[in-house]
Amino acid sequence: MPNPWTGIGNPYTRLEVVDRLNATLKKGEPIIAAGAGTGISAKFIEKGGADLIIIYNSGRFRMSGHGSTCGLMAYGDANAVAMEIGEYEVLPTVKEIPVVCGVHATDPRRRMWHWLGKVKDMGFSGVNNFPTHTIVDGHFRQVLEETGMSVQKEFEMVGLAHRMDLFSIVYVATPEEAIEMTKQGADAVIAHVGTTVGGSIGVVNAVVDWDFTVNRTQEIIDAARSVRKDVFTLTHGGPINTPKDVEYILSKTTADGFVGASSLERMGVEESLTNLTREFKSVPLAR
Repeated sequence: MPNPWTGIGNPYTRLEVVDRLNATLKKGEPIIAAGAGTGISAKFIEKGGADLIIIYNSGRFRMSGHGSTCGLMAYGDANAVAMEIGEYEVLPTVKEIPVVCGVHATDPRRRMWHWLGKVKDMGFSGVNNFPTHTIVDGHFRQVLEETGMSVQKEFEMVGLAHRMDLFSIVYVATPEEAIEMTKQGADAVIAHVGTTVGGSIGVVNAVVDWDFTVNRTQEIIDAARSVRKDVFTLTHGGPINTPKDVEYILSKTTADGFVGASSLERMGVEESLTNLTREFKSVPLAR
């Protein structure tokens, strides 16, 4: 049903979001979820026909001209930033499609049940686990795991969100994480294969190749669907950047769609503003 107070738009129940995504697939279209760091981004992402909008704290850094990885660093309160973008920019702008809030589940200062209650009260229709420690590896990942900031906290947040009737769309980096997230009730699992390549601040050398991307994505999809056949599966990151890239990864895997943050919001701004400015500069000065 639509918003009970306005008759349209957010918040939607978990099953309402699921039904909307199933309707997209039934039409033979991929599910497209997009990150939005500003109200104007959200406004025109919706106009372009996206199925979901996800608000990340990294969106603020991305739209300030910095790398999305800033969202994983101690440059601000990730939960507060996502909430602020939602309250003052995106939720007042988006008319109809579901809006999802990025939640930093490992923040030890938050009572997660209490914070998810605020997310729901604000009018978000779901949650995403970002910033996520699933994409942290090596020695530092082990330190996080051993000092109370483990990925287990993200699993628990998703389970709690499910019980609170919030839709959940989650990042994972391994098949094992996909299994656990799906067991917790995740509605959609995103195979995250690393930071997006390209553009002015995308990675150049720190990126995986296409063979790894295809194989790891399918491994994650298979793992999630081994737990529950109806889970949505999406792709994200690494060399998957353009619509052609998305067409390729969807042709090589059984994914249901794609999540674009840098590849949709940042790339669109970089290219369009550069080209538009050049057009203005090319106007002859007639005297």
